[in-house]
Amino acid sequence: MLELSILGFLAEGPLHGYELKERIKALTGHVRPVSDGALYPAISRLVAAGRLDQRTEEGTGAAPRRVLSLTDAGRADLLERLRAPRPVEISDQVRFNTVLAFLCHLPDPREQAAVLRRRLDFLRTPTSFFYDDGSPLRAEDTGDLFRQGMLRVARATTAAEVAWLTEAVAELER
Repeated sequence: MLELSILGFLAEGPLHGYELKERIKALTGHVRPVSDGALYPAISRLVAAGRLDQRTEEGTGAAPRRVLSLTDAGRADLLERLRAPRPVEISDQVRFNTVLAFLCHLPDPREQAAVLRRRLDFLRTPTSFFYDDGSPLRAEDTGDLFRQGMLRVARATTAAEVAWLTEAVAELER
């Protein structure tokens, strides 16, 4: 997801490494913080693979800074990652939000809708945090106040997301 975030933000324009880190941090927040030890090796891999260009720019009162920009190969990589997200990028909420944040870069509304339909299919599959003999438990099936709360909030969140996804797919398919 880190590489997708890097490619996605740089598709919007060149950035300094620190600016890129701040944007990624704002997107993932406290849920999945990005460290320099993860970010800069990922940038180096993308530069080595020809996905990013980097140039040095004079810093204002500081050391020179690296400015990163997306190459044509990087844009192609971004589009491919958006067209075909891995299953975990559909099932994991934070990872899916990262895909969603950059889906606007995919130019074909039909391809955008296909990604949203994959998320809809996932959300419509019965699941739970808790199971009884392999069957998912609903909030009404547990006597635990706190588990009921978790399950009710998850159900409401899922219902809201399904409603939005359904509307978005319909709009994209018009």
